[in-house]
Amino acid sequence: MAPSQLLVTSAACAATAARHALLPTLAPAVRRLATVASTPVTSTRNHKVVIVGGGSAGLTISHQLLRKGNFSPDDIAVVDPAQWHHYQPGWTLVGGGLKDKTALRRPLASLIDPKLRFYNTELTSFTPDNNTVTLGTGDTLTYDHLIVAPGIKIDYSSIKGLPEALADAHAPVSSIYGYDSCDKTFDTIKALKAGQAIFTQPAGVIKCAGAPQKIMWLALDYWRKAGLYHPSAPSGSAVNITFATGLPVMFGVPKYSAALEKLRQERGVEGLFTHDLVEIDGNTATFVHNGDKVTRKFDLLHATPKMGPHAFVKNSPIANEAGYVDVDDKTLQHKKWKNVWSAGDASSLPTSKTAAAITAQAPVLVGNVLKAIEGKEAQAEYDGYTSCPLLTQYGKVLLAEFKYGGEPKETFGGLLPGMDQATPRRAFYYLKKDFFPWVYYGYMVKGKWGGPKGWIR
Repeated sequence: MAPSQLLVTSAACAATAARHALLPTLAPAVRRLATVASTPVTSTRNHKVVIVGGGSAGLTISHQLLRKGNFSPDDIAVVDPAQWHHYQPGWTLVGGGLKDKTALRRPLASLIDPKLRFYNTELTSFTPDNNTVTLGTGDTLTYDHLIVAPGIKIDYSSIKGLPEALADAHAPVSSIYGYDSCDKTFDTIKALKAGQAIFTQPAGVIKCAGAPQKIMWLALDYWRKAGLYHPSAPSGSAVNITFATGLPVMFGVPKYSAALEKLRQERGVEGLFTHDLVEIDGNTATFVHNGDKVTRKFDLLHATPKMGPHAFVKNSPIANEAGYVDVDDKTLQHKKWKNVWSAGDASSLPTSKTAAAITAQAPVLVGNVLKAIEGKEAQAEYDGYTSCPLLTQYGKVLLAEFKYGGEPKETFGGLLPGMDQATPRRAFYYLKKDFFPWVYYGYMVKGKWGGPKGWIR
């Protein structure tokens, strides 16, 4: 039986987002940390591969490369200024009261193999014509191959008044998209006894496009159990719920959008489509809809800010017009500089930006980099696979899996004939809540997990 098949049969399954009690604890006394360039480096240092970013993509790719056995210590360098690495898919579970956010993070240096050279500083510029990058220290690194995977920036200031509202402990405004605010979400859900709750999603690219409604469905279920919301009689409920999205539909993939729209109507949630949140002032939210401003009062607001490429990527020669690293959709190789590659959120790949996507992208990129080192053409191809385990209530998940063009590519339909992953299931809930957080720290960031293809030997 294939590894992906074993997932369903071996535990009511566990899955997709969250650092969790099942996660293996780190043992600092046993595991050595990566070589960290904490003292000033020489003006120029050479590496075979430089990887920009120590997030999900950067860690997964660096360790998959290292495990191939083709590199000596310090041949591969990782550049990232962060002190902590966060399992961000788990912040939805924190917002729903299911996880402790401190359990979902690790010191970044502790996750990097000692054979990798770790530059714990920011990167400021790319000079691909010279095969160099410049660090925040002013020093430069040269490379044979460059892999750019720094993720994207969450722009809280894109919504006027949002940073102030998030920082105000008494304001009923929260967001699961940040470490500092994700636990405030559950506090606001518990505190609301009556009134209007609004959950927003912006137009444009964001991380995990299903997350803004995941937290809404959990909140609805919480209020339902508390007797504050009645799906069959929403107008007579103490709490009223609105989903305000900058998109014209519930989800970008037609199959799953239809299922979620049906759920929205069955549960009596008001839908404000093509409504983009632009300002928060006290208990008033202002949206732009068809060019006009629309205001709504609220007693609870969960806001999803706009997101986009980091300035050091957007303003660089390797970016496309939208600011993302301009790579081929299939090979992940840059369209101009053939020794530059990208994966994850910072890439131009036209697919949903999720950790699951990285499990499919990383083996393709690694295989093609190794081919390029041998002087051969890139052969492996990425088909756009990504996944969104979409919580629809406590105890059930709709498991959306799809590839380029919004075409479903479901893992479990072939294993269990007739299984439709657009139907929320308890087995998928345990995948998201328990298995995926465990496999993320135990295997994925160590280069040992291939998503639907199972473990990488």
